[in-house]
Amino acid sequence: MTRASGIFLHPTSLPSPYGIGDLGGAALRFVDLLAANEQTYWQFCPLSPTGYGDSPYQTFCSFAGNTLLISPDELVKDGLLSKDDLKSYPVLAEDRVDYGAVITEKEKLLRKAYRNFTDTKEFAKFCAKEKLWLDEYALFRTIKTHHKERPWWEWEAKYKLRKADALKAIAEKSADSLRYQKFLQFIWDTQWQKVRAYAAEKKILLIGDVPFYTAYDSSDTWSEPSQFLFDEEAKPIDVAGVPPDYFSETGQLWGNPLYRWDTMKKDGYTWWRRRIEKTLELVDFIRIDHFRAFDSYWAVPYGSPTAATGEWRVGPGIHFFDTIKKALGELPFIAEDLGDITPGVIKLREDINAPGMKILQFAFGGGPKNPYLPHNATIDSVTYTGTHDNDTSLGWFTLLSAAEKKDVYNYLGCTSKNFLESFIRAALGTTSWLCLIPMQDVLGLGGEHRMNTPGKMWGNWQWRMAEAMLAKAKMKRLAELTKTYGRARECEREKCNGK
Repeated sequence: MTRASGIFLHPTSLPSPYGIGDLGGAALRFVDLLAANEQTYWQFCPLSPTGYGDSPYQTFCSFAGNTLLISPDELVKDGLLSKDDLKSYPVLAEDRVDYGAVITEKEKLLRKAYRNFTDTKEFAKFCAKEKLWLDEYALFRTIKTHHKERPWWEWEAKYKLRKADALKAIAEKSADSLRYQKFLQFIWDTQWQKVRAYAAEKKILLIGDVPFYTAYDSSDTWSEPSQFLFDEEAKPIDVAGVPPDYFSETGQLWGNPLYRWDTMKKDGYTWWRRRIEKTLELVDFIRIDHFRAFDSYWAVPYGSPTAATGEWRVGPGIHFFDTIKKALGELPFIAEDLGDITPGVIKLREDINAPGMKILQFAFGGGPKNPYLPHNATIDSVTYTGTHDNDTSLGWFTLLSAAEKKDVYNYLGCTSKNFLESFIRAALGTTSWLCLIPMQDVLGLGGEHRMNTPGKMWGNWQWRMAEAMLAKAKMKRLAELTKTYGRARECEREKCNGK
């Protein structure tokens, strides 16, 4: 593996005049920014449509794209909107995403674009290629709207339990609504593929994300209930979470439906294969969230008040990966192997040759054998200063006790004034194959710019990188450090080697 580095930034955080980042010019300029400053990778959260809490990890469909990322400017270029259409768009905050306002205002523009859209060969080809999930997703969103956006288990029984006559009747009655949902996905895919092609041209590799679980309120669970641990009334029997630990006496009750692994095994994990195959059409590498659940997972009886009453169950293990690999070839995975990791999880990760994750914010405490300390990193790992679930590194450092800060000073040989650069240096200097740094850390931002706080229901996923934050001096400094630690782009490495 060739040493390299990159930036972690979700597309919703990109600058744009529409209240949320999108797949227009700002995305292409961000690719340029990475390429011009010796970075090789761009990592982001799942690109799927967000559901509860605006979280990309609670998606309405594992195969669909988040259409809030559609660029109005690109729609103008395509002749689906006029510049005058954009004048009515209100001025929204540039540093935070107000999802309610964005959903309302973008819907107005997207409806206008739809009215100006005529079917094309490309649209027909897209609908045919994606038919297996797209038809079900369009129907799911249509019936959901019919029920005033209530979750599918609160729908009328004939829709909830997928009575064929009822589904046929509403599909015939709502043909235009179905076409609209397909139009949105077609436009999203077209715009994303443009970004991906540009990234490939600039030799920037994309790292996407596949959550281990899918949301209960999703077209995935509604359209293929046999793949999930439901009873005859489509209610979960057990749900996902993690057990009590040092951080929580009652554990974490996530509530996601569990998989029927026995059923999935019989059909060659077809749903998962399709999911991974679709993601690889969008990105070059996949981070597998909650990887440890492939080895063993925590199951909690549905309706339990906390996760404390759960039990460990055996996951699909190496058979899953061997089956997927046989179908798709080599799997470019990064394993999110954080938390309570057993020898079995480590062996599984090593058996599939997937790098694990090292979070530098976790390194201080536990003495010199702490596995997250830079001197303990291995080449088959990816080092991060922090992730979307952590505070910014400056925010994290600010909240440390005096004794904890002293440990940081002693290890990094720094003071409070130069902590952040020393921290980034330490991450870049590890033996890990890849180092990824959240954009907030590159920009030197405090805890008020945090992306997500696990356990907090609302107010997450809102951070945006305002145009004024693109500090060229800070990116230039990152480029210098990237060269220093042998992680520069291939063209720069060739210069260094005299080629």
